[in-house]
Amino acid sequence: MERKIKLLIVDDEEKFLDSIARRLEMREFEVTKATNGTDAINYAKNMKFDLALLDLKMPGMDGKEVLEILKREHKFIEVIMLTGHGSLESAVECTKLGAYGYLPKPYEFEKLIEVLKDAYEARLKKKFEADQLRLEKLSQLALGRSPIDILREMRKLDDEDQ
Repeated sequence: MERKIKLLIVDDEEKFLDSIARRLEMREFEVTKATNGTDAINYAKNMKFDLALLDLKMPGMDGKEVLEILKREHKFIEVIMLTGHGSLESAVECTKLGAYGYLPKPYEFEKLIEVLKDAYEARLKKKFEADQLRLEKLSQLALGRSPIDILREMRKLDDEDQ
């Protein structure tokens, strides 16, 4: 069985959230829904997500705040902003904070799928490059070190990846 892409969707409009989640689940995404930023951050602490789709304007913690926290705490997650209240200024700001994409509502579903696919490919590339660097570090460690030294260094590398 193939592993599905794990997607966190955050939007305070429950009807919209349920609708988009159902459509994406039919496209083989494993979807977790949150109606506010606090729940989204809590879900992300307990589950690993490949991608997140965030509404920009929400009561309480807005999408920009959620974006900042997700990018800071989850090294490889890619985030797409989806908003009905977009502006060039907010698009630039979200991009600077690490958003992979920024789409207006209403959205074209096939365009959303394309952006999610591209974001997932970018995530895989980042992860692959990080894994390659880690492998190179491990190879260097193995040269001329005792097994205990190698284990200590491997633990340090593992802690850095958390």
